[in-house]
Amino acid sequence: MSETNGQAVVDVRGVEKHFGDGPDRIHALRKVNLQAYAGEILMLVGPSGCGKTTLLSAIAGTLRVESGGIEVFKHPLHRMSGGALTRFRARHIGFIFQQFNLIPTLSVAENVGIPLLIQGVSNGEALRRSRAALEAVDLGARWKERPNKLSGGQQQRVAIARALVHEPPLVICDEPTAALDSQNGEIVLELFRNVARSPDRAVIIVTHDNRIFSYADRIARMDDGEVIEEKLQTHEQPPHFIHEHALA
Repeated sequence: MSETNGQAVVDVRGVEKHFGDGPDRIHALRKVNLQAYAGEILMLVGPSGCGKTTLLSAIAGTLRVESGGIEVFKHPLHRMSGGALTRFRARHIGFIFQQFNLIPTLSVAENVGIPLLIQGVSNGEALRRSRAALEAVDLGARWKERPNKLSGGQQQRVAIARALVHEPPLVICDEPTAALDSQNGEIVLELFRNVARSPDRAVIIVTHDNRIFSYADRIARMDDGEVIEEKLQTHEQPPHFIHEHALA
């Protein structure tokens, strides 16, 4: 289990978000307060439609909120211009969403290297680092292939390698293990644990996958647009990925 250093790298204060108008208006987030700390894996859990992904998108800076504030590494996202926010995300945040969003005309390694190229890293260095990131998710031998040659679980691991290749201090994930079997899930969760061990990095995961709950340092439960409970995890034994038959 990672140990936090007490420094909030994400600070969400009184955030509200609505979708739609009139009688169809949906109150997605209701004055949400939440912090994520350096050195931890924070998991957001709760029923479908409770606001988890909306909150994750707001923390990522890909969704503007109506009121309240969000600071990431002391940067107030709610006050930043579009261009400044884009540059901030490119350097500080790694994204892993349910849709893989891989570019079909690029090789696996080229897909992984996109965040590095955005930062101005040379093609040669980007390729070297991309192949190392693919090795970490056990796909090093597939670096030349196109995404359509891979299974869904393999494409998810490519998306994870892409999110981690530029070593962002904040990694945010929406259902990162949903398409993975137990063996690959363990590989991915160990990667996330290694990221979160750093004293100035954090991982936030939205998940329905109770196989991975033991990897969390803290779990925040949401319902109806609110954080209703936060629970600090304590582990007498190392975290482990629960195999499917153990859930019966």
